[in-house]
Formats: sequence, C-alpha cells, structure tokens
Amino acid sequence: MFHLQTLELLHWDYCQRVTLPLDGAIITIAGPNGSGKTTLLDALRTLLGLECSGGRTYKTYARHANAETAWLRALVDNRPRTRQNSSRPFSSSLLYADQVTLVCRIERHGGDWVRRYLILDGAHEIEQIAERGEKDWLGVEAWKRRLEAAGLTRAIGRVLALEQGQTDRLCELSPRELLRLVFEVFGDQEVLDRYEQARSHQEQLSREVEQAAGELAHAQAQLSDLANRVTNYRQYQLKIQERERLATEVLPVLQWAETRERLAREARELHRQRLFSAADAAAMSERRAALHGLFTAQEAARTRLTQLDAERREARSAFDAARDAERPAELLAKQEDELRQLANVESDGAALTERLQALAAERDQLRGDYTRASDKAAHVQRLLGELSGNKLPPPPPEVPQLRRALEEAGIAHHLVADAIDIADEAWRAAAEGLLRPSRWVVVLQNRADEARAFDIAAKLRYRHYVVADSARVTSAPAGSVLAALKVSAPLPSWLARQLASIQCVASTEEGARSGGEWITADAYYRDGRGGRSVFVEPRDHQFGTAALESRRVSLDAEAARVDHELTRIAKAQAEVERQLKDVQRAAQGHKAAQELAERADSFAENRSRWPALKQARIEAATRMAALDAEHDRAVREVSRSEQAYEAAQLGLKDGEGAAAGRLREHEARRQALRDASRASREAKARFPGNWVSARALAALREEFENARQAEIRAHHVDQELEAGPWEQDAQVIDRHARMAAQVNDQSAQLSDRRASNELARVAAFNARERYIDVLRATTRRYKKNVAELGELAGTTAEAVLPHLENDDIVLSQAGLVVKFNFDGKGEVGLNDGEASGGQQVLKSLILLVGLMKDDETPGGFVFIDEPFAHLDVRNIQLVGHFLRSTRAQYLLTTPITHNVEVFEPSEITLVTSKKPRGERWAPPIGVLVRRPEVSEYA
Repeated sequence: MFHLQTLELLHWDYCQRVTLPLDGAIITIAGPNGSGKTTLLDALRTLLGLECSGGRTYKTYARHANAETAWLRALVDNRPRTRQNSSRPFSSSLLYADQVTLVCRIERHGGDWVRRYLILDGAHEIEQIAERGEKDWLGVEAWKRRLEAAGLTRAIGRVLALEQGQTDRLCELSPRELLRLVFEVFGDQEVLDRYEQARSHQEQLSREVEQAAGELAHAQAQLSDLANRVTNYRQYQLKIQERERLATEVLPVLQWAETRERLAREARELHRQRLFSAADAAAMSERRAALHGLFTAQEAARTRLTQLDAERREARSAFDAARDAERPAELLAKQEDELRQLANVESDGAALTERLQALAAERDQLRGDYTRASDKAAHVQRLLGELSGNKLPPPPPEVPQLRRALEEAGIAHHLVADAIDIADEAWRAAAEGLLRPSRWVVVLQNRADEARAFDIAAKLRYRHYVVADSARVTSAPAGSVLAALKVSAPLPSWLARQLASIQCVASTEEGARSGGEWITADAYYRDGRGGRSVFVEPRDHQFGTAALESRRVSLDAEAARVDHELTRIAKAQAEVERQLKDVQRAAQGHKAAQELAERADSFAENRSRWPALKQARIEAATRMAALDAEHDRAVREVSRSEQAYEAAQLGLKDGEGAAAGRLREHEARRQALRDASRASREAKARFPGNWVSARALAALREEFENARQAEIRAHHVDQELEAGPWEQDAQVIDRHARMAAQVNDQSAQLSDRRASNELARVAAFNARERYIDVLRATTRRYKKNVAELGELAGTTAEAVLPHLENDDIVLSQAGLVVKFNFDGKGEVGLNDGEASGGQQVLKSLILLVGLMKDDETPGGFVFIDEPFAHLDVRNIQLVGHFLRSTRAQYLLTTPITHNVEVFEPSEITLVTSKKPRGERWAPPIGVLVRRPEVSEYA
C-alpha cells in the first residue's frame, strides 16, 4: 500500500489552486464547520476513484469552481515498504520510480461533467500533464483496478468512504459482516465470490442441462409422433394396395372358385337325388318310426316332471317344518344369552342402572339420528321436487320476492343467471365459481327505473346488486372467460369487463408466467390481491340446463345415501328397544339369574337338541335345492322333447312334400347347371393362369376363407380409408429420418454436458475445500493483528476464530467475534453498549488498522472524519497515542476547538477557513508542520 505525499487542487470547489503537503503519518485538517474539511477528503476520494460523502459527487465540486476543467493531482510514495519485500506498490503498472503522480481531470462535456484518470512515473506538474494526449487516460473502472493492484482494495475503499461521524461504524458490524470485511480486505472474499459464482454457474448449467433434457424429451416426443405418422403412412399405402388387390384379384377369383364349387356340388346333388329318389319311401318310413319314438320320450319326460313336482312340494313342506322347529330353539338360545348378560350386571345395581341409562341414551340418540335423517330425506325430496318441471335451478327465496315487487312496479329487468349459459363445459367449474357472487344481480332494462328499483331493493333488504349500467355482449377476447360463455341478454358493464379481462389458463404455472388475472379449469383464480380457489360443488351449479342435471344427479345420490342411513338406524332402534325392555324388566325386579336357574333344564335341553334341529333344517334345505335343480332340468328336458317332436312332425310333412317337388325340379336344375358351367369356363379364361392355380386358390382360402369374408374385408378397408386419420404426405419419412438424427445428436450432447458439468462441480468443490486453509490462515493473521494493536492501545483485544468448513450454510453463517478488555473491567463485545465513546473509537480503530496491518508490506492511509468528536481529554490522548503507535497514514478532520489535545499527535495540520461572502475563491489553506524533535544530546 502506498502513502500520500502531496495533494494539489486546481478549480476544485472554491479552491483556486492549492498544494498541500501530506508526507506525514498523521495529518489533521482543522477548521470551522463548513470551511471545507470534508471537501479536501472528497477530493482525495475522487482522486482515488471513490464516491464522495454526504450524497455529494465530484460534479457538485466541479460546478462550484465555474471553470471548464478541474484538476486533482497527488504524489504518492512508490518505494518498497520493507527490505525483505522489494516489490513496489505500482510495479504492476510498470512504474518503478520512488514517486508516482496520480491525476484526475474533470471536464465539462455537453453540459455534463466527465472524469478521467492518469498515472505517471515520477513527479509531473499539471501544465505538463495537460499537454499529453488522450491515449493514456483511464476510465474510473480501469483506474480502480490499477489502484487495487497497488493495494487500494475495494474493501479499503469502502472504509475510506466512511462519512462524518461514522468512525465507530466498524464496531457496529455484526460478526458475519466483520468476517466478510476481513475476507474482502485480504482478497479472500473475491476468491469465495468466484467459488460462489462457479457454484451458481454450475447450478445455471444444471438448469440448462435440465432444460436441454426437457427439449430432448420434447424432441423425442416429436420423433415418436413422426414415427407414428410414418407407420400410419405405411399402413395407408398397405391399405391402398390391399384395396386394389381385393378389388382386382381376390374377390373375382374367390367368387369364380365358389361358383365353380357350387356348380360341382349342385351336379353331385343332382346325381345323388337321381340315385336316392327310389329310397324316399323307405326314408319316410324311418322318419315316421323316429317320430313315434320322440312321442314316447315326450310322454316319459312329462311323467317325470309330474313326479318331481310332488317331490318338490314334499321337500318344501319338510324344509318349512324343519325351519319352524328350529326357530323356537334359536330364539330360546338368544334369550339365554341375553339373560346371561343381564345376570352379569343385575347383582350390581349401579351397573344395571348404567346399562339402562346407556341403552336409553342410545335409544334417544338413535331417535334423534332418525329424526335428523328423516328431515334430511324430506329436505332432499323437497329439493328434487323443486327441480321437476324447471329449466333452470330455482333461485333463493329473496329473489322471487324482489322480482314480483319489480314486476308489480312495472320495472323491466332480468337476472344475470337468466342471461348466461355455459358454452364450453370444460370451463364450467371456473365460470360457476367466478359468477357465483353475481348470479342474482338484477339488470334493469331502462336507466330511468334505477331510483325506483333501488327504493324497492332497499325496503326488501335485497343483498345483491341492482344495476342500470349494462351493455350487450357482442364479442369476447379469445381465451377469456367471457369467450366460454353464451350470453343472451345485456350484462352489467363492470361484469362484462371483468370476465373479458380474466384469461383461461391450462395450469397455475402457465398463469404465473403470463401474469394478470387468470383462472384454471378447476377454478383456481388469481387477481390483483393474490390467488384463491373459487370452486363450487356441482350441486350448487346455476347456469344452464346442465346445471339443473348436475343438481338432480347430486340430490339423487344424496337421497340414496339418506335412505340407506334410515334403514340402518331403524334396525338399530329395534335392537336397542328390545334390549332396553329386558333391562327394564331386570330393573323392576326380574331376576335374570333366577330365571336362568329356573329354566336351566329347558335351556340345556334346547342346547342339546338345537344342533340336530339346525342340521335337519340344513339337510331339508339341501334336498329342496337338489330337487329344485332336478326339476329345472326336467322342465328343460320336457321342453326339448316337445320341440324335437314338433320339429320331427314338420320335417316329415316337409319331406313328403319335398320328395314330390324334387322330381319336378330335377330337370329344371339340370338345364340351369349346364348354362352356369359354360359361363364359369368363360370367366376362367379371363384370369391369368397363376391366379386360378390350385396353390393360389388354397392360399386365398387360407387367408380369407371365402368370398364373403373377402367382401367384408374390402368393405372394412374402404371404411378405414374413408374415416381413418391417415397420413398421406410421403415427405414424413424424410422428416422422421432428420428428426431421428437430431435426437441422437441432442442425446449425445446432453450426456457430454452432464458428464462435464459433474466433473466441473466436483473440481470446484475440491478447490474450495483446499482454499478453506487459506481462510483459516487469514483469520489467524487478523487475530494476530488485532491482538498486537490492542497491546499498542493499552488494552486486550482477542478475536475468536470462526468455524470454517466447505459447506455453503457454514460459510454463510460464519462470523468473527472480537472481545475487548479495557482497564481490566471485563470483556466487552463489538457493540453491546457497555463501552464508552472513546472505547468505541478505539475498538473501531483497532479493527480498521488490523485490516491494513501487514508485516511484509506495511503502509496504507485512512480518512477519518472527526475521530475525536464527543471524546474527553483522556480518550483523545488514548486515541492519539494509538494512532502514533501504528505505521499507517491518517488524514483526520476536526472542528476548531479549545481542546488542543486533538492536535497533539499531528505531524501536519491543515487549517481551512470559510469563504467570505461575495468572494469567488476560498482563503488559502494554512499549513502547520510539526518541528522534528531534536535530542538534547545532539
């Protein structure tokens, strides 16, 4: 870090031209308030590329001088700071002289002020610098980088920019802020920021990889779609070829082959008819004998059915007798169980009373449940009755009352619910939710009726709006809620505007991206106040006939549920009533235990014979079921025999008539067969030889079975070609090939990016892991500096090293805790309110100088506005002693005060004065240089 030696101001604020010596360890700028002390510090801040204090800028000071150009020039020390380290502060700028000139030129350009910077090796005057060209001048950012290379880091610049009264601001920093400041000064924060940037870059790359994965998935979906289209196109071509083959080859050949086979069969049939015509009489005899056998079987089946009917009646009687015999035993066993339960509690009067009360309470509860369920059933039936005969769901009671009053007053009107229907059912939930508060808004046809309508609504205390400002909806923006509605009458203007401004979006994510007012299909609505669900149950839908059906379906389901509940409650009531009667009998003196003892023999006998009775009932039921099954089979057998007999009768009659008719038809069919054979031979001559070969015909029959199946197939193919969504563009094959190549490239690139991103992430993590040791060394170094500076200040200062690990949360929460012990009064923290004003200043100075203290490259300078403000004499001496004991350069300001102790540590004192009224320039700045101390032995 370099030291300041001189400062020259030319046309800066109200200074005409001033040259000030700064080659001292402590320079004090003294003067009354408003005399320009902060002006000198702001000149140095501007020269160093920093921001001015108090909201002022360099342009403010340049305008005050009323000149075209303002100059700031400083000579700084460029000598090596120690013998062990021969590096000069400005060696990175290739400047190796012992002195370096820093220049800031502020010029007016087009009504605005622009500052440019120049750094020169050696000492140069402003007049010499003004003659140089524009090539070497730097902007403020480049200038800051040059000074950072010379040791003026951004963190030190932040300290130099502290305003008046903020000297003790460092001790107000939190541990986390102090640790960050230490890292910034020693250059570690920049490395951490770069690691953070690398991590953010990795996260960005990860997001880009995920985005690329999404794009790949989209491309793969497109490829799949193209593959489907290619398959569809190929299937379309196959269908075309199949239709052509069926029409030109398959159907004609199969029809010819079937005709030929039919002719062959007819020829054989004619031959058989001729051969077997003599056997017709014998056949008729056999059929008559068979008919007699069928009659005999029919009579036997009827006899068996009559026998089974008698056996079924006997089995039913036996089952009823067994069931009647078992029922008393079952009831007696159930009575025994109940008596045993009562016997268990009747000896305990409290338990019996408690049982009685529990059953009574359960009975009362069931009665209440039954009453409520019955009322609910009646309510549901009433609602269903209200829906019958209506085109729209009924309105609430107050709406018809107001409508009657308006009609009696002759006021034409309609409701919003009457004017709107849902055009797009997909958005019914959204529309019903949005319009629910507005469904009973009354729209007046004439504005002149507004006052009378308001008066009627006020008397009836109508809770919904009455609107005269309405307009007919002629168009709706695409994608809006209004576009999903069918409006048949004028709507309130505000409602139409609201519905037109609300966009229908597919999801909340899409709505969040689009902004504005929107709603999803499931009625999640977002307006200027935020987002909320406006979903309405289907039983509460109002708009259109579909809403009426939704209500009816919902009420039917509710009615079925309530009926089931009534049945369950009624059964429970009967059981509870029976148990209650038994308990009441026990409470009135009936002794269940005594009755059990008295009836023990009958109960024991009942237990012994109940299983036999139960088994008898089961056997009777089994026999009855078997007889029922056999009876059903017998009925079917009788039915089959009757049908067979009737069919045989008809067959015999038809056979006898057919035998006579065959003789007449034989000759006619024979002649027709000759004509058809001649036509078949002519058709065969028109086909290619390989179409009608035996192998080709066998293959066609294997594929289609017959001509009818081929005709059906041809019809199906025609229907598929006409109605199917076929791809007919042949270019889809090339597009699929190009898309497949593109997807393969994207997939390969995505794999490479994922692999490289993971390698970079691991490398950055490992690098930061190794850099944690550097951070620990920095905190140990700062701890050592604070401890040494505390000894110089006559106090104890200890920094507690933070816990540092390669973890984002640990690094972000790490803090540097510094404790002080003044005069042996105990430890105090940075800003815990237990230190005095002077101790606060000393704490801040220790923290500040600790940031700049470097045993290898000592130096640096600090601007401190009024460090002695509000300090007593003792604290001023302590602060001054501390400043002298360090090796930094300090520029201090102080107002003119009677306490001369503030000047005691100063080597150079600059005295400023206020500009007299009416004068353009401020008075010259006085310079007091302390005489070097001379030893008495010199």
